[in-house]
Amino acid sequence: MINSARYLSLAIIFLTLVGCAPKGRYYQHQDSAPKVVPSKVTSHDAVAKYESYAKANMRPYIVRGIRYQPLSTGKGFSDKGHASWYGQKFHGHQTANGEIYDMYQMSGAHKTLPLPSFVRVTNLKNGKQVVVRVNDRGPFHRGRVIDLSYAAALKLDMLKTGVAEVKIDVVHVDQTGNITVGRNPIIQDAPNTNDQRLFIQVAALQNKTQIDKLAKTLTSLYQRPHKTRLEKGIYKLHLGPLSNEFEADKLLNVLKSNDYPGAYKVYAD
Repeated sequence: MINSARYLSLAIIFLTLVGCAPKGRYYQHQDSAPKVVPSKVTSHDAVAKYESYAKANMRPYIVRGIRYQPLSTGKGFSDKGHASWYGQKFHGHQTANGEIYDMYQMSGAHKTLPLPSFVRVTNLKNGKQVVVRVNDRGPFHRGRVIDLSYAAALKLDMLKTGVAEVKIDVVHVDQTGNITVGRNPIIQDAPNTNDQRLFIQVAALQNKTQIDKLAKTLTSLYQRPHKTRLEKGIYKLHLGPLSNEFEADKLLNVLKSNDYPGAYKVYAD
């Protein structure tokens, strides 16, 4: 009798554990967002840099009977369509690139871009932008051009709607450091002028190499010309000239939310 009771207790414990165990790779049937925005979620864009493409992800693949052929390069790529996002269901699992998906970082999924790729995503409804690092495949729904991490969707203000109409532009960095954004050519420095015009000062550094590198990156990323001013041994980086206060305020807000909280408007020659 004692042994029977013991075996019955063990059986109940075993069934309870089995019932609580995750079923399959993704234990959640429906995807979801965290109930409270955690402090560890980033608001900073992914920093575009040169990364060699993973050869294993250049092979064609088939999903739901459709064959996809990854592109040999993302340079010059732009597209429009719907963006969706993925969260807790996939958090902590492997991406197509072999990395671990972190919903709190700026990442994304695309059906054919080489992995990894950097992509600037613009929400066409509110103008908000984010740069993500694409390291996964998807979304496999008609009309959707990119799947975004929870962090990216939060920054684009699309969590409530679930999808958003977006424009995507690949931020391509080659081995020599040249940067192109979508199909747009790299903008050259602003011509010298004696007129006082509106700029945004982004940084002030003593190291000219660092300021030149930063200028090249921001000029390409935000498609704005730049000037570098040397004052008392300090190199000041100005983006512009800008056409009006509205344009300047819009760019300033983007810069402040992307690692440049000290940026401010200036009038200069």
